[in-house]
Amino acid sequence: MDTWKLLNHIWQVQDQMNRRAFISKTAGLGFAALASLLSEQGYAAQAAPLQPKSRAGGLSGLPHHSPKVKRIIYLFQSGAPSQFELFDYKPQLEKFRAQELPDSVRMGQRLTGMTSGQKSFPVAPNIFKFKQHGESGVMLSELLPHTGTISDKICLIRSMHTDAINHDPAITFFQTGFQLAGRPSIGSWLSYGLGTENKDLPAYVVLTSRGTGRPDDQPLYDRLWGSGFLPTQHQGVKFRNVGDPVLFLSNPEGVDREARGEMIAEVNELNKMKYDTVKDPEISTRISQYEMAFRMQASVPDLIDLSKEPDHVLDMYGPDVKKPGTYAYNCLLARRLSERGVRFVQLFHMGWDHHGGLPSAIRGQCKDTDQPTAALIKDLEQRGLMEDTLVVWGGEFGRTVYSQGDLTMDNYGRDHHPRCFSLWLTGAGIKQGMTYGETDDYSYNIVRDPVSVHDLHATILHLLGIDHTRLTYRYQGRDFRLTDVFGELLKPILS
Repeated sequence: MDTWKLLNHIWQVQDQMNRRAFISKTAGLGFAALASLLSEQGYAAQAAPLQPKSRAGGLSGLPHHSPKVKRIIYLFQSGAPSQFELFDYKPQLEKFRAQELPDSVRMGQRLTGMTSGQKSFPVAPNIFKFKQHGESGVMLSELLPHTGTISDKICLIRSMHTDAINHDPAITFFQTGFQLAGRPSIGSWLSYGLGTENKDLPAYVVLTSRGTGRPDDQPLYDRLWGSGFLPTQHQGVKFRNVGDPVLFLSNPEGVDREARGEMIAEVNELNKMKYDTVKDPEISTRISQYEMAFRMQASVPDLIDLSKEPDHVLDMYGPDVKKPGTYAYNCLLARRLSERGVRFVQLFHMGWDHHGGLPSAIRGQCKDTDQPTAALIKDLEQRGLMEDTLVVWGGEFGRTVYSQGDLTMDNYGRDHHPRCFSLWLTGAGIKQGMTYGETDDYSYNIVRDPVSVHDLHATILHLLGIDHTRLTYRYQGRDFRLTDVFGELLKPILS
């Protein structure tokens, strides 16, 4: 009898393995299309992690208050743009050129491994010109002429600070509110809490591009838009830069859409039977993945078809707008995703890590990003989308006032600097044409209105109608949230 029980167990395991192999070979999009809303065929209730869902797939009881923002476009500048060359005007530094950074300014603050061996820390003034823009009179670099045209629409924060001094933990901190990997990204929290406005596209989409300023810059990892301990249906869907943005958009030869739909339905019946047996929530996620994958086969081709975009719109984004994988293309795609109801679109533009040769490299980065960024804001405004859209622009930390490596009149580098840096926001609920926060004469320390990463997260959630202290998920016996146990609203920047 024991032998028969053993054989029966082996047959059951083999049956599960065969079924998984069948699914992986025939289900097409699979894990590439992690989704936010299940189909109308009765599976939505199975996917609820702990709390009942609303029609949009979000948690019941949300939003907590009337939201001003429905969607977010986050333009993440990976590698850390220098605040000196772009936003934080410090003309007085020229008289301190090549002088040692005073100990009274540095105050023993830690160094990275890149400059810890330097015997000298010479002050490196910015070599680019600044001028006032708009009615607000904000000072911006000559490297950002197009951003200057939208200066009266943005709120520039010059007093951001972070806890991390190296790229990986710093970007992870911005994405998840924690320096160590494993927690949900901000987009995943929003998908979990608010759901989606479009059942045919994911709630959270990620687009990446490589900068011409430094093409070999710091890499990005898929875990940065992962769902952590949240159900995996809330993880970001990264669109590819080469070929189809999502794999297997086309059916195999001999398989039409009707046949594919029938196959997905039958596979999901098997998954539902398995869920009824073991109650594993990841099986519900798998069901939602296949449903979303099937719908994306129809929705994504239309999304990436730019043939109906007017020439004046394409021209506004610049010459790279038709090249998939460029920042300009991704900015236009972000607008198209947003107007289709995608909750959170995040662009990662690499190439801002300028330890050496900064003047040349930052010119390339600004050429990549300045015109498309301004075009995106104007395009959203022309279409009435800025009334309920928030746009965020910024990196993971700032750069040092002292030069890394040799300092000359036209060349220098800057190391990582978490103590102060610049970031801007625009859109619904944000005061326009204002500057918030102030740094010292060396842009090394904050002297007024410091803003932490948790403060930024709390404010973003507030604009979406979420009390950041109440969006929680119980995991391993503890209630987690994006802002951990920190975060204060930035009330002065709210309209």
